[in-house]
Amino acid sequence: MSGTAGSLLPREFFDGPAPEIAPALLGCVLTHDSPDGTVAAMITEVEAYAGRGDPASHAYRGQTPRNAVMFGPPGHLYVYFTYGMHFCANLVCGSVSAVLLRAGRITEGASLAAARRWPQPAAGAGGRGHPERDLARGPARLCQALSIGRALDGADAVDPRSPLRVSAGSTYPGPAGPVRSGPRVGISQAVDVPWRFWLDGDDSVSPYRTFTPRRGRVKPVTGPGPGSGTMPG
Repeated sequence: MSGTAGSLLPREFFDGPAPEIAPALLGCVLTHDSPDGTVAAMITEVEAYAGRGDPASHAYRGQTPRNAVMFGPPGHLYVYFTYGMHFCANLVCGSVSAVLLRAGRITEGASLAAARRWPQPAAGAGGRGHPERDLARGPARLCQALSIGRALDGADAVDPRSPLRVSAGSTYPGPAGPVRSGPRVGISQAVDVPWRFWLDGDDSVSPYRTFTPRRGRVKPVTGPGPGSGTMPG
């Protein structure tokens, strides 16, 4: 699996439901030309979200300023911020659906990707003590390695003038190897729908974890007030 980028994917490639498009994206190449250099990754893991009919989709409850790109033309990048610290990137498909880019194998600019992921003096492409497979192993890591942030929300990934583009891989129009599917990660609804797709045996694929609800902070309990039962003044 070389992961060499070919011609840009046509917009028609994305003009269909995400569950059908998602596995075909495996082996395609995502490239970002940023001011500090170019990093490219072969896509090895994705998840499909089917828009208004999918309770796990950001579009399920309708259009908002956050998800507006999903309601536009296919082939654009939808970037969102999560947990107050991470960006995640999706490619918009037809019918207000989208494909979350979950993992990739860096095929160009590995040293720059490592410097972004581990901003310390690095030994080798993966950084000191970090295997290269971890450069873009997970949706937040992929965005960090390729420097994908809010400024790229809405970028046209099929426009040759765009700084971020998605291209056919060396095996297009089919995926680069056997594809497996299973439940999506980190969601609390439609948890059993098998719309996560990955290249079987590729070590850049992220480990599967079931959804665990975030624990709320325990609020301090005030002791009883004197006499009347009201809070003390």
